[in-house]
Amino acid sequence: MAFFTDQCQRQIKLASKPLRIVSTVPSQTELLSGLGLDAQVIGITAYCVHPSHYLKEKTVIGGTKNLQIEKIRSLKPDLIIGNKEENIKEQIEELAQEFPVWLSNINNVDDALAMIEAIGEICQAESKAQEIVDSIRVKRKLLAHLPKRKALYFIWKDPYMVAGPNTFISHMMAEAGFENVAPNSEQRYPSLSLTEVKALHAEVVLLSSEPYAFNSGDTLDFWDGSQEVRIVNGELFSWYGDRMLKAFERFKQF
Repeated sequence: MAFFTDQCQRQIKLASKPLRIVSTVPSQTELLSGLGLDAQVIGITAYCVHPSHYLKEKTVIGGTKNLQIEKIRSLKPDLIIGNKEENIKEQIEELAQEFPVWLSNINNVDDALAMIEAIGEICQAESKAQEIVDSIRVKRKLLAHLPKRKALYFIWKDPYMVAGPNTFISHMMAEAGFENVAPNSEQRYPSLSLTEVKALHAEVVLLSSEPYAFNSGDTLDFWDGSQEVRIVNGELFSWYGDRMLKAFERFKQF
């Protein structure tokens, strides 16, 4: 019997190496594949689009915020891997009464690296996890001297919502050479009017491809001739598994 503490300071116990894993977060699903655990993953969400073949091969157990509890029960998982922000607390608590549920809690890059190492340990893939973490650290170091431009990162329209300063996205913005000028707020993703947006004097407006899929037509709402407006791949800024390898490589071109 082995005991593990997750990033929400919850303890789980496993009788042996997990062989039937349900992942309820897309970026962590991709990480499990990167750790060489394709055979062990049996259930994923409808938003787990990487690797692409998973949606055909694995059982889809709903969305990140509307998990199909009965379908998960039918899979008889020996480990469920979720996330504090992405998943609904009540659903996680219900599942935790029957199955080991390990939760990540990602607020910055260091949290993400710790998550990769922890999942590697739980799934007995420590060597591959360390390889991924070491590679991310090398690529991250190459970005250390990027100049910082003031920016806002939009995740939603109607109402317009931005990533606040205490989010993983904000930390990834800093890695990419942006200073997040979103206001401090009790909300991690505050709503802003266009008047409030203009008052923040961002040099760059970043429109994410997810969760709201901004398109080129949306750029006109923000452009006033003084700042750059660009649509960015949301996976590069919000996915906190081995996707960071691609993110840090891409950020060199920002």
